[in-house]
Amino acid sequence: MQTSLVEWLRGCDDGFLAALLRARPDLAVPPPGDLTVLATRASIRASVQRACEELNTVALTVLDALVLARAWKAPVDASTPGAGLQGWLGPDVDPVTVTEGLAALRDRALAWGPDEAVSLVPAAADVVGSWPAGLGADAAGPAASTELEALLAAVGPEERKVLDVLAQGPPVGRSRGANGSGGPVGSLVGKGLLVRRDAETVELPRQVALALRGDRPMGPLDLSRPDVPLRSRETSLVDGTGAGAALEFLRRTDQLLEWLSGESAPMLRSGGFGVRELKRAARAADADEPTTALILELLHAADLIGATETLSPEWLPTTAADVWGVGPEESRWAVLAQAWLELPRLPGLVGRRDEAGKPVTALSDVPRRPPAPRDRRRILDALADLAPGTAVGSADDLARLLAWHAPRRGGRLRDEMVAWTVAEATTLGVVALDALTTAGRVLLDPALRPDPAHPTRHPTELAAALHAALPAPVEEILLQADLTAVAPGRLSADLAHELAILAEVESAGGATVYRFTERSLRRALDTGRTADDVRAVLQARSRTPVPQTLTYLVDDVARRHGRLRGGAVTCFLRSDDEVLLSEVLAHESSEELGLRRIAPTVVVSALPLAEVLDGLRAAGFSPAAEDEGGAVVDLGPKGRRTEPRLRRGGRDGGRVTERSPANRAEELVERLRAGDRLAGVRDSVAGRREATGATGNLASLQEAVREGRTVWIGYVDAHGVAGDRVLAPVSVGGGFVEGRDALDGEIRRIQLHRITSIAPVEARTGGPGPQG
Repeated sequence: MQTSLVEWLRGCDDGFLAALLRARPDLAVPPPGDLTVLATRASIRASVQRACEELNTVALTVLDALVLARAWKAPVDASTPGAGLQGWLGPDVDPVTVTEGLAALRDRALAWGPDEAVSLVPAAADVVGSWPAGLGADAAGPAASTELEALLAAVGPEERKVLDVLAQGPPVGRSRGANGSGGPVGSLVGKGLLVRRDAETVELPRQVALALRGDRPMGPLDLSRPDVPLRSRETSLVDGTGAGAALEFLRRTDQLLEWLSGESAPMLRSGGFGVRELKRAARAADADEPTTALILELLHAADLIGATETLSPEWLPTTAADVWGVGPEESRWAVLAQAWLELPRLPGLVGRRDEAGKPVTALSDVPRRPPAPRDRRRILDALADLAPGTAVGSADDLARLLAWHAPRRGGRLRDEMVAWTVAEATTLGVVALDALTTAGRVLLDPALRPDPAHPTRHPTELAAALHAALPAPVEEILLQADLTAVAPGRLSADLAHELAILAEVESAGGATVYRFTERSLRRALDTGRTADDVRAVLQARSRTPVPQTLTYLVDDVARRHGRLRGGAVTCFLRSDDEVLLSEVLAHESSEELGLRRIAPTVVVSALPLAEVLDGLRAAGFSPAAEDEGGAVVDLGPKGRRTEPRLRRGGRDGGRVTERSPANRAEELVERLRAGDRLAGVRDSVAGRREATGATGNLASLQEAVREGRTVWIGYVDAHGVAGDRVLAPVSVGGGFVEGRDALDGEIRRIQLHRITSIAPVEARTGGPGPQG
């Protein structure tokens, strides 16, 4: 006797049902009321289509065989070698492989039943398509007659060539001779070995293809996992290389943020970041355009840049970028890495042409792909399945492996997505030397996925994983006579901050080279530092003696710095050196700056102080700004900012997001069991329901309280929606009945005037659940 899907699900344990809801999360949205609803959803074509996208080559081949065996109409034997299901698969597939494929189908409720009688959801036949295993439809006539073998033996070489090609699949072909009697195609149509579908299309009947394939009805099958080349590397080498890439990525990110602070990067009318602006940003970040596009996408996803809400929107760093920028390197990297993993976009599309032939721009709508996070995780999970330090030969090898694991998933960009993901992960330091880093493995840990209701592990574990791979910070630099300093490794935070003020980065890599210039030293003095402060830092931090050339440069810049003072009146310049002020007024830029003398030691201007100081510096002077007390102040650009899109809560805007139903599978299984029991009670009392009115309801409930009976109650809620409960009433009064729900043990209260009918469930209850 055939078992239905819902009956089979009722016989499965709770662990299996929970795993089913995780494997097919769409079945849990909205939460099903009982197992009948679950079975119905599991049989819907759209849901079956999504489930098939998760199947590997073995499971899909077994699915094709079940469709050919018509298991969606009657159960099929999968246990007998050479017959039933195994007969369709042929001698190339051993029983162990068949068992593996069936297990994957059962785990997703696509097939059910014992091996002796396997059933298939009917929608699977539609999902597989019209030509399972490359076989056409059955046909009447000669193709279905006992003379088929003789007809095939009598065909000529040209006709046999046509049949052999179509027998390999797909079974349809186009030929101008399909409508006529001439040529091999026309001759085969005349003999009934091909069926005409239209004027130019013919199809090979299934019976003919099976006869040509012999003992392999589905053709030669090779279901073995692709043997891709693997390389083993030291885990410490992989982690160290990844940590270096992460630091380099952060350096470029900082440079891009600094550039966005001071430059104009307008938003396109259609949205996005312009092509010309991307080129400029790439030069500023010292990166190629694909890497720059990736950085822009991640900064936007992490809410570190955004568009201003003005008539002419511009891309600017947000105020959140200032907070992010002062954090430890590993914590800053963790924010970007998690933003990349969950990014619903494909940065790899930037720079390509869209359907209209226009270039795809960063931050536009074209790269948006909601399935991208799922596909990105799938690619990285394939690397995570390998032993630590093990690398796949190439992105193409990884694409072949993933194509075997999920042939129906990915679409036309499937293989390109693999190459993009590996390249982006390498740029970020998640992958290094083609192997997944330890930090990358922590990034993929499901415990780190956002779930505010049930936090498990703190996201700082990701930062800690990178921190463990980073080299120890360097506290000293090597000063050289050519006004450069070499940082032989990763600098400590305070030393990196000092050097960022005192010098310019000349080259970056394993060892960073900084160059001291008049501009960089003047910038340091503008922050209020003195020449003594600068020399003290250099002497304390340098492993080598401070070169005289650098000492002379510091003293020279400091001697000229601040001799000319400016203040914002709108503004003024003052100097104790009257000759210097005369020199300033005599300079050709004096007229452009609107300078005029109001006292021997004071000059004023109608222009802003910062603009006057910039003009004087361009003319070769070294002025300094001062506050009302005469102290030196820094008027350097602080960078423009815009407000972040998501306030007070990171990427979900501070809202407590509800957990995915699939993440609370055990709870849903309990509800399914309760709903199934309620359905059983509902059916059992169908003929005993009493609609007795308010007085009768009160009397029946009072009697149930006295005798300890469990009753079925039908009611209408405040919204007019009909519902029912199985209660063991404990009190009746005040217009309410209160009792313990026999299905989940919770105390429920129902207003008496909303009760429509009552039916006894049992004579006397011995526990919280129904017994009859």
